[in-house]
Amino acid sequence: MPIDPELAVGADLGEVTFAWNASDVLLYHVALGAGADPGDPKELRYAYERDLRVLPTFATVAANLHTVSAPSVQMPGIDIDLAKVVHGTQSVTVAGPIPVEGKAVARTRIVDVLDKGKAAVVINETTVASSDGAPLWTARSSIFARGEGGFGGKRGNSEKVERPDREPDVTIDTPTLPQQALLYRLCGDRNPLHADPEFARAAGFDAPILHGLCTYGIVAKAVTDAMLDGDVTRVKSFSARFAGVVFPGETLRTRVWRDGEQLVLATSTVEREALALADAVLTSA
Repeated sequence: MPIDPELAVGADLGEVTFAWNASDVLLYHVALGAGADPGDPKELRYAYERDLRVLPTFATVAANLHTVSAPSVQMPGIDIDLAKVVHGTQSVTVAGPIPVEGKAVARTRIVDVLDKGKAAVVINETTVASSDGAPLWTARSSIFARGEGGFGGKRGNSEKVERPDREPDVTIDTPTLPQQALLYRLCGDRNPLHADPEFARAAGFDAPILHGLCTYGIVAKAVTDAMLDGDVTRVKSFSARFAGVVFPGETLRTRVWRDGEQLVLATSTVEREALALADAVLTSA
């Protein structure tokens, strides 16, 4: 059986020890487009070490930022065709402001495997603590494996986020750079899909596409800047579903609704009116 949920769910995927410093944080922020206006003090909090703050989505790259090839991961009870796998969802919840530099230990486990009929969804959770044991953040991600369903597992509940029934409170347009994917791949994801035109065409795209996690970080920054006055320390969590591709150079349009203690948002491309992030929620202090 390609997928055995009894063996998979709860499986420990191991432990990774890693470190980061201010240069890593600056690289990540600049790869998201930070510092576009170098005369803006709020932008310099992302792009200059003097008063550097860490955007919580840095958590998605911190452990693998210095790698040049995809990490090898063995998932007990799961034998699937990785060519049919796409990133489904991502969430990050921080215990507090992420330090500008530090050492940490990350431990990942499989928390659920869902049978969607024609596809399978594998959900992993990574908990990260500092070298002295203090919790730093928890990240959850899911992969959507086409053609791998039908193994008799549970379907699971829909995680669709209900948006308030009104016009958005704020609409934010954020341009991406033509070279955005080339910058972001320096943060650890060297998949040629984001750099090699021939590889992208073979995969069915007209051109290399932007990393989903780059879009995720760009939107988190844009909403933090517009709704929280750029105060990254107020961000508690950010979750989103990857709904479509973005091509470098396109403009992201994010619609934001205030809903109690959270901000509900959806992001699409201006040029193609194609949804990029859906079911997205940012919570803040």
